[in-house]
Amino acid sequence: MGFDRIAAAEDEAERIARLRLARTQRIGPVHFDQLMARFGSALRALEELPRIVRRTGGALTPCPLDKLDTELARGRAAGARLVVRGDADYPDLLQQIDAAPPVLWTLGSLQPRRKAIAIVGARNASAAGQKLAQILTHDLGAAGFHIVSGLARGVDTRAHEMSLKSGTIAVLGGGVDDIYPPENRGLYEQIREHGLLLSESPVGHRATASDFPRRNRLISGLSLATIVVEAELRSGSLITARLAAEQNREVFAVPGSPLDPRCRGTNDLLRQGANLCESAEDIIRVLEGQMGCHAPESLPAPVTFSKPQDEDDLASVSRRLLDLVSETPMHRDDLLRLSNAPAWMGLAALSELEITGRLMAEDGGYYRSCGSVPV
Repeated sequence: MGFDRIAAAEDEAERIARLRLARTQRIGPVHFDQLMARFGSALRALEELPRIVRRTGGALTPCPLDKLDTELARGRAAGARLVVRGDADYPDLLQQIDAAPPVLWTLGSLQPRRKAIAIVGARNASAAGQKLAQILTHDLGAAGFHIVSGLARGVDTRAHEMSLKSGTIAVLGGGVDDIYPPENRGLYEQIREHGLLLSESPVGHRATASDFPRRNRLISGLSLATIVVEAELRSGSLITARLAAEQNREVFAVPGSPLDPRCRGTNDLLRQGANLCESAEDIIRVLEGQMGCHAPESLPAPVTFSKPQDEDDLASVSRRLLDLVSETPMHRDDLLRLSNAPAWMGLAALSELEITGRLMAEDGGYYRSCGSVPV
C-alpha cells in the first residue's frame, strides 16, 4: 500500500517543506512517499536532492520558493487551509489508498468521516436519474453518511444539493478557488458555508482535462463505496468506478434501460460484477455485512529502509541500471536482477533515476531510457 502513515509534521517549516517537495517537478505521490521513507522528513529530502542529481547525472530543481510563496498567498487570500499527510485532520480513508496525495487544500468547516459514499453520474442525466440521485443522497445522509462528488453538472449537482444539511464534500479538479462549471457558483458557496471543498491542485490552478482523472481518484479514495447512477460507455464516472475497485472499495451501479445510452455504462458495470443499486438499503447492507464500515480500520506501519544508503554504492547501481536500459522498455524485476544489487538499493536507484529524468516509468512496471537529460 505504500507509505501509509507519514509522521506528523513537528513544525510549520516541515509542513511547508512537504508542500515544496510535492510541487517539485517529477515528484508525484509515489516518489514523495519513497523520499519520505528514506530520509524521514521533507526538509531532509530537499537537502538530499542536489546529491541525488550529482549521483545520477540527471536534472532536478526543487519547486522555486517564489512559486511556493505565491501558492501560499493565494491560499490565505481564499481562506483555504493546507492539509499535509501526517496532519490529524488528513482524511483517514484517503490516507489508505496507494499514492495518496501528499498535500490537500480545503475550504469549509466539515470534517470528513469514514462513513462517506461517492455518488457520480452523467452530466446530462435524465430526470429519472437526477431524481434517484436525490433519493439515494437523502436516505444515505439520514443513515449518517457524508456524500462525496465532483461538483459537475447533472448527478453530481443533485447529490451535493441534497446533502448540504447531512454533509457534502466536493472534490475539484482545479484549485479550491476554481468554480467549475460557472453555473454552480451558488452551490459552490453553499458547500463552502456548510460542507467541504477539497483539491490536491495548487490554489489558483484552473482545471484542465488531465486534472479530472486525478480528481476522480480522490472522490473514490474518500469513500467507502462509489455509486454510479447514469454513465455512457466512455464516461469519467466509469473511471471513478474503476479507481474505486482498484482501491478495494465497493462499486454500485443503478440499472437502466438498454435503449438509453446514458445507462450503457452502468449496465456494463453490472455485467462486470458491480453491486446492483436500487435503494440506499442495498448500499448499507453490503457495507455493514462486508466492510464493517462502523468499525475503525487499523493502518499498517510505515515502510522504512533498514540499511543506510551509501552514496558510492547507489551511484554504482545507478550506472549499472543506465547501462541496462534502452529505448526498449524493460521490466523492473529484470533490471533489479541484472543489476546484481540488493533489492532495496536497486529500487532506490530506480526512483532517483526517474525523478532526475534519466529513466521513464511505464505501465506494468517497465522502464525505458529518456535519452538526453531534460532541463
